[in-house]
Amino acid sequence: MTKVLLTGASGFIGKHITLRLLTDGYEVRASVRSSAKGEEVRQAMAAHLPAGFDLEAKLSFIELDLESDAGWDDALKGVDVLVHSASPFPITSPKDENDLIRPAVDGTLRALRAAHNAGVKRVILTSSVAAIYGNDLPAGINDFDETMWTDVNHPIGRVPYTKSKTLAEKAAWDYIAAEAPELELTTINPVLVTGVPLDQHYGSSVSVVERILSGKDPMLPDLSFSIVDVKDVAAMHVKAISTDASKGKRFIASAGSRTFVQLAKTVKAAFPERKISTIQAPSFVIRFLALFDGEIKAVLPTLGKHKGVSNAQAHKVLGIDFIPVEISLVETAKYLVDNGFAK
Repeated sequence: MTKVLLTGASGFIGKHITLRLLTDGYEVRASVRSSAKGEEVRQAMAAHLPAGFDLEAKLSFIELDLESDAGWDDALKGVDVLVHSASPFPITSPKDENDLIRPAVDGTLRALRAAHNAGVKRVILTSSVAAIYGNDLPAGINDFDETMWTDVNHPIGRVPYTKSKTLAEKAAWDYIAAEAPELELTTINPVLVTGVPLDQHYGSSVSVVERILSGKDPMLPDLSFSIVDVKDVAAMHVKAISTDASKGKRFIASAGSRTFVQLAKTVKAAFPERKISTIQAPSFVIRFLALFDGEIKAVLPTLGKHKGVSNAQAHKVLGIDFIPVEISLVETAKYLVDNGFAK
């Protein structure tokens, strides 16, 4: 049986990767920050696995810190595959960009070095489309693809989160090229991840849908979002493990792009009783509001810039047929409403 060390197992995406690994027959050693987080993951798995599934035999936990060397060697003993999904994703930018960049880069390199030292050859890394789209598209090209990289000096690329994901993924590829060419790396680069969480803990990406449901904004900014369902992101991680053709490649995870207004109209159609705005705001109004709202300020570099991304490589190599954006969005909204998270 193939044994996988999964970092970041208690995250929104991490829990779905854990479930997919278990249902596909892998043994999982999940890294968490505390025993309480481990119990949270165990309970989430128990709620979604079939009756009689031997969870105790297939899922174990180990405490790891992205910013500490302690425990990594033990964590990778007897492991066949490393899936490194641990990384912070805040909605607002921190005051000091290094609060994001340092753990993202150092944590990625720490995980890769430990895998290399343990003789692990297969690594799946959760990156982000942020490492791809922070740049200008070449003339005549409509969509970003996996051959492209964010420029961390570009107005979009220098946003702390975007910069952190770019530098972390580049550090991974550079480390393998220079020090560990035998490591077989695949990166999964999701766009905005929606979908139903496996428990009542969810990440920053789902909060975008929560914001729409809340009717907090009387008008919506001129923004586009590429969206992917969390189940497809998990499937891509797990399919990459057994797909030889994925080695050495990056894969964008995206079901398609929609404007903020289109997203709001989809949610409003499903919940017509809620006061959800579908009016687009003039961009000068958004720039003014950004002076008082950190979440709005964080989106200014992409205001009015409608850029698509290509999911052709995920279709071709990994065989992913993406869950439609509207289905994922409505399922996410229904989860938030049913669980009392949408005010």
